[in-house]
Amino acid sequence: MYTLYLDTFSGISGDMFIGALLDLGLDFDVLQTELKKLNLSGYKLYYEKKAKNSVFGSDFDVILEDGKKDCGIEECHPHHNGRSFSDIKQIIENSNLSTFIKTHSIDVFHEIAEAESIVHNKNIDEIHFHEVGAIDSIIDIVGSFIGLEKLNITEIISSPLTDGCGHINIAHGEMPVPVPAVMQMRVNSSIPIHQRLDINTELITPTGLGIIKNIVSNFSSIPDDMNILKIGYGFGKRDTGCFNALRMLLLKKNSIKIK
Repeated sequence: MYTLYLDTFSGISGDMFIGALLDLGLDFDVLQTELKKLNLSGYKLYYEKKAKNSVFGSDFDVILEDGKKDCGIEECHPHHNGRSFSDIKQIIENSNLSTFIKTHSIDVFHEIAEAESIVHNKNIDEIHFHEVGAIDSIIDIVGSFIGLEKLNITEIISSPLTDGCGHINIAHGEMPVPVPAVMQMRVNSSIPIHQRLDINTELITPTGLGIIKNIVSNFSSIPDDMNILKIGYGFGKRDTGCFNALRMLLLKKNSIKIK
């Protein structure tokens, strides 16, 4: 039973989260085997140990059959040419994954879809994840909870989050950072978020914030009574001008009491 500490100095996304879990020791073959239980087709997983800014970590991505990689921008829309929340919920429920993975994954998707429904003033089932984003988001979200289960993580603590500023271009046009869905997900939330005015792009994706809202029990510095067992880095896709990675610390309570 371990505690996970998320050092989100460069934000968080689903692929960064899985990359960091792989860097901590999640077995890539086990991840692939578990994800096959979703019975999804049309994609393959990319995983590479590499260096960024001279720091070694893990790069994870979902590649579609047409060779397209995740661009790092997540989009939902109120049109009917993608997968709805109900479609995605059914895919997850019909799998042979554990109850833990199913429940948390569906909760994260509901969080995102609910925020998008408010942004677009639509019923939640009118919100569709476009085909590319749907596959990528399903893998990122479900894969994250597969990793937490396989690494025996029972508690997750995070530093305050960091986001960028400026604007990004999506299907709906140029949008401010944080994007509307992320901003809506912050309503009635006490999650601490620092906005860096020197980074002109999005650092916190809807998937990343959805995972944070679902699993993090506390936002603080590293607890004094914890030993750091291992450190993992999951790399982001964008060139932010800074070291773009999610740092994860695997912690365990210190059994030695200092008087």
